[in-house]
Amino acid sequence: MSKILLLEDDILFAETLIDLLQEAEHQVTHATNGQSALDITFGKKFDLYLLDINVPIINGITFLQELRDSLDKTPAIFLTSHKDKEVLKRGFLSGADDYLRKPFDADELLLRINAILKRTNCTISNSFALLYHDMIHKRILYKNMELDLSKKEYQLLALLMKHIDYTVPKEMILNELWSSNEGGSDGAIRVYIARIKQLVPEIGIENIRGIGYRLVS
Repeated sequence: MSKILLLEDDILFAETLIDLLQEAEHQVTHATNGQSALDITFGKKFDLYLLDINVPIINGITFLQELRDSLDKTPAIFLTSHKDKEVLKRGFLSGADDYLRKPFDADELLLRINAILKRTNCTISNSFALLYHDMIHKRILYKNMELDLSKKEYQLLALLMKHIDYTVPKEMILNELWSSNEGGSDGAIRVYIARIKQLVPEIGIENIRGIGYRLVS
């Protein structure tokens, strides 16, 4: 399930989009102005941004430019009624990957979203210091050597890499690694963390007491 941030101040239109995206099994976070959207990105990682341009406080182009300036490379699509080529040019210069003019066909939006997410997942997906996550072949390399990981060790390390410098709550780890009838536990997580630390001794993994774990850059 992909995580999408939707920046749109037209509430009715936003509700329609949210329904569409959720039916396509995307998880949507909605913001009605650029400042709220920016605040949200400080504590949460997304797979895609869907951005209107004319929104209050901070417009969509400025919002994306600020994220790009902070090295956020999350793909972005502008959804806009603008026909002015200069505005669209500014949008691409700010770091947009694509745009759709309103009104647009719902199926076309989903096709473009899927194409961008697929392209993103097929590139060098996650590199961090001495670690490299090859999502295509579902493996993680340390110092250019493939790590010998169990399925859950791989899932846990990949999850930590996806949220570098952010605390990953234990509840999220349990939900990602175990189904409801498997019965994961804090003790099991600690075992996997200890094993990963042995395999990647030069990588910092912090235990945020009572909350979760964090891979630090």
